[in-house]
Amino acid sequence: MESSRAKFQESPPLKTLRIFNLAQIFLRLLAISTALAAAIAMRTAKQSIVLFGTPYEAKSSYSTSFKFFIGGNAVACGCSILSLLYVFFLVRQGSSPNKYFFLFIHDLVMMSLLMSAAAAATAEAYIGRHGNKHSGWTAICHNFGKFCNKITLSLSFSYFSFLFMMILTIISARSSTQIQA
Repeated sequence: MESSRAKFQESPPLKTLRIFNLAQIFLRLLAISTALAAAIAMRTAKQSIVLFGTPYEAKSSYSTSFKFFIGGNAVACGCSILSLLYVFFLVRQGSSPNKYFFLFIHDLVMMSLLMSAAAAATAEAYIGRHGNKHSGWTAICHNFGKFCNKITLSLSFSYFSFLFMMILTIISARSSTQIQA
């Protein structure tokens, strides 16, 4: 009898499951809100200036990296809303490790999407702030300070969203490997 008990982990107490589910919901809400804030901040980043009588404009829609960033954060936000509904479904129906495997895959894909979008936009923002002397690209942030500050804010939101998704990925991976008797 003792050997069969050792093969299976005991089911966690109800209070532990409740705390776990509340953490899932809270982290998903944080990931949704920060991804949405990142997409909106990047989408609305624009500034016009006049230098030596010539008008210049900086917009996030001029860069393919920034467009990918906006799309990646919007997709992560939308899919995370669906995963939040799935978590509510798990809470009502009772959770099993097999059901958490789908959350693990979702969280892993969304985390990867957020990281790649943020990395692409960060590279573009770095060139905008510091330029590249070897390629002849000049820095623009000394002229477009408001635009660059909004890009920086947007990137910060996106990295927070990535962090929340990474924590959710770890939690989902742990939950999908547990065997309940």
